[in-house]
Amino acid sequence: MGQPWPELVHIGRDRLTELEAVLVAQSPTESCALLLGTCLPAGDGPACPPALRIEAVWPCLNVWEPASERPRRFAVDPREQLLSQKWGRRHGWQLIGTAHSHPLGEALPSDLDRSLAFPPALMLIASGLVAGPGRAEGRGRSTATTIRAWWLSEPAEPASGLAEAHPLPLGIEDLGE
Repeated sequence: MGQPWPELVHIGRDRLTELEAVLVAQSPTESCALLLGTCLPAGDGPACPPALRIEAVWPCLNVWEPASERPRRFAVDPREQLLSQKWGRRHGWQLIGTAHSHPLGEALPSDLDRSLAFPPALMLIASGLVAGPGRAEGRGRSTATTIRAWWLSEPAEPASGLAEAHPLPLGIEDLGE
C-alpha cells in the first residue's frame, strides 16, 4: 500500500489557463475557485484515489469578512458550493477541491488554510500574481505565476488543528479541447 493521498493531479492546459485567469481576476485580494472533476480508479478507497482529474473550474467571489482582510484570506459562499455540486453532478463530476491565490505570499498552505480545511482535501494555490507599478495600465503583472497542488490530510497532531499538507505533482495535459 502506498501513500494515503493521490499520486497526481491531472489538468488540461486549457483548464490551467482558465484557472490562472480566475485567480488573477481579484488581485490584489485572494481569489478563489472550486474544482470539479473525477477521481481516477480508487486504490485504497474513495478517500484516496491514485489520481484526480480537474475537468472544470468554478470561479467564486471571495466573501471573507471583513473585506479589508481579503488580501490575505478567502472564503467561498456555501451557496456557490451547492450550485457547483449540482452542476457538476449533471456532468458526471464531483467537487474534488478548491483553488485560491496567495497574491502576497508563496504557493504554500498557510496555517489558516490548514486550520479551515476539511481533510482529506485537494487544494491548489497560486502565487506570483501581484503586479508591480503600472498594473492598472496592463504592465507590471508578474509572469512568474506558480500554481502548486496540495493534499490536506488529517492532522498528525490533533491538538494543533492543522491539516497536514502534502505536495502533489500537477500533470498538465494537452487534451485537444
